Amino acid sequence: MKENKGKQLVSKVSQLVEVLSCAIDRHVYEPGDFLPSINSLSEEYQVSRDTVFKAFRILKNRKLIESYPGKGYYVNDHLVKVLLLLDQYSSFKVTLYNSFIRNLPANYKVDMLFHQYSESLFNTIIRDSIGKYNKYVVMNFNNEKFSDILSTIHKDKLLLLDFGKFDKKGYSYVCQDFEEGFYQALMSIRDLLHKYRELDAVFGKEEKHPRSSLDYLRKFCEEEHLGSRVIDSLDNVKVEKGILYIVMRQRDIVKIIKSGREESLVCGKDFGLLAYNDMPVFEVIDCGITSMTIDWEEMGQSAADFVRDDTPVHKVLPTKIILRHSV
Repeated sequence: MKENKGKQLVSKVSQLVEVLSCAIDRHVYEPGDFLPSINSLSEEYQVSRDTVFKAFRILKNRKLIESYPGKGYYVNDHLVKVLLLLDQYSSFKVTLYNSFIRNLPANYKVDMLFHQYSESLFNTIIRDSIGKYNKYVVMNFNNEKFSDILSTIHKDKLLLLDFGKFDKKGYSYVCQDFEEGFYQALMSIRDLLHKYRELDAVFGKEEKHPRSSLDYLRKFCEEEHLGSRVIDSLDNVKVEKGILYIVMRQRDIVKIIKSGREESLVCGKDFGLLAYNDMPVFEVIDCGITSMTIDWEEMGQSAADFVRDDTPVHKVLPTKIILRHSV
């Protein structure tokens, strides 16, 4: 009975936090405005004074409200500035950004920049940002090396996002595993993959995706007695029957589908197609494109939790398969 009451109380606190947060986001309460008293909110929402007090405490921890002795709680007009530095634009980065913004209070201002995998641009952005932001959420320009300039940011203020294979040096991070995670995702559909004689990775020489994924593709194929190749360019390459193509870039997906049609081959039947990182368009392209991906919504939410709550995080997101007709 006590456990049920506890769960009910937590639910009511969460609901009240959501109601008040939305009211602040919609400017029902402007910065500097005092919120209704604990007694009036208790009566209005038919909850206990303790529930209101706990909701206020959560909002205060999120820096959305502040208290004034003898007067009550008011909407915080303190602006929290956040730098969100990503590698390059893509539709799944939009998903990440939208999730990040949606989970932050109204008084958080986010500047989103892209470094385009340029070390000089990356260093310039970080150098120019020092002291201007309360929090830094950063994707490195190199998956194999920790950027020295990041050491100029206090560890409590920096979240390493989507980082790969290097020592995180005690920093908070939310990342994906391009090696074992990649391998385990393939293992999850191993029975389906045995309809193909070969798994080929379309992986250009300038591809920014970590090349260590190729080692784990070879490992999987060797264990499962499947062939494997790396295709660095689709120029003059004809799609072949019995091959599953693992593709990193959307434009290469289009090329493979077109090539398959030229050879009178049906995607998902005569040959397979597996894309890295899911996009909404994959649901409607051709017969539906199977993807290997992390949950970009979760990455955005986890990043927001770090920024909002000052809570250290060390999380590796699982790589999963979204199965559609192309495999």
